[in-house]
Amino acid sequence: MLRVMRARTLESAIGTILEGDCVAGMNSLPPECVDVVFADPPYNLQLDGELRRPNDTVVDAVDDGWDQFADFATYDQFTRAWLTAAKRVMKPNATIWVIGSYHNIYRVGTILQDLGYWMLNDVIWRKSNPMPNFRGRRFTNAQETLLWCARDRGAPSHTFNHHAMKALNDDLQMRSDWLLPVCAGHERIKVDGKKAHTTQKPEALLHRVLLSSSEKNDVVLDPFFGTGTTGAVAKRLGRRWIGLERDPFYARVARERIAAVQQGDAEVLEFSRGKREEPRVPFGHVVERGLLPPGSVLYDARGTARAKVRVDGTIVADNAAGSIHAVGASVAGLSACNGWAFWRYREPKSGQLLPIDNLRSQLRAEMN
Repeated sequence: MLRVMRARTLESAIGTILEGDCVAGMNSLPPECVDVVFADPPYNLQLDGELRRPNDTVVDAVDDGWDQFADFATYDQFTRAWLTAAKRVMKPNATIWVIGSYHNIYRVGTILQDLGYWMLNDVIWRKSNPMPNFRGRRFTNAQETLLWCARDRGAPSHTFNHHAMKALNDDLQMRSDWLLPVCAGHERIKVDGKKAHTTQKPEALLHRVLLSSSEKNDVVLDPFFGTGTTGAVAKRLGRRWIGLERDPFYARVARERIAAVQQGDAEVLEFSRGKREEPRVPFGHVVERGLLPPGSVLYDARGTARAKVRVDGTIVADNAAGSIHAVGASVAGLSACNGWAFWRYREPKSGQLLPIDNLRSQLRAEMN
């Protein structure tokens, strides 16, 4: 019988590892308290005997007791139980990531849908350095699958930092196939010369998961915490985390690992956002703050078209009056116009024509 370190409150659980059964641990948390769940459950690999390389050395395979189940029905029951508990602690707009291989991910996906989760993406982790297929009777298993789901169909808008993912990918929209190496070298945690955990995930994978689907100070829950990759990356990114782990050895290794992680400062933790995600600033606020007082003259990019600013934040040019967008469209002979990009103001010191969007950015910086 596994003991469970129960959380009395959410705050008492944050930044800690609750040892014991993950279902009991999640059930000890308040409902709807988590923003993101990342789950790396047992894959039920069903290994039959030891695996040897061509030189007859034994492969350090995943033969741990926690990955062994009597049959598919037992594994399905286990999966349904922990996914049910996870759904209870997720906020209405929370999302969950579940990673797996071909051994289990299709069964997990079916149960996710049976429980009412809503699929957002299946992301393929393409391993740049996969383990070869030593027996030469199958293709090399070079990928794992992450299922990313909302708590419910029609749930409130979930977090997706599209522009941060685009920036991470050299200004190209991030695709759903991710080429990343497996955990190896200095990142692989070892104790007495042996791997601390057979299925430790690379921090680069969790960096992408958490940066894409969470904000600073969000609560990230990992019900299969292992040696704490999720907690280490969450701390570095300024997220709050809760770990659930049944093995005291893994929990101890994770605590020591996370204690050594340094969190970035506020400036470092900021990331790229789209204009629509920034605070709304009407042009009238620019006027009332005196950045462009009534009577100021606006110009188009060539400096030929002119408009005068009025006290209520509207502008007037020739026979057109109204918002910066409507008058810009009228002057340019277009059906629609982004007035922030169209109009310029003359900077007093340099005399240069600068976009009025510079003034909006100034106010947004103050608001942030």
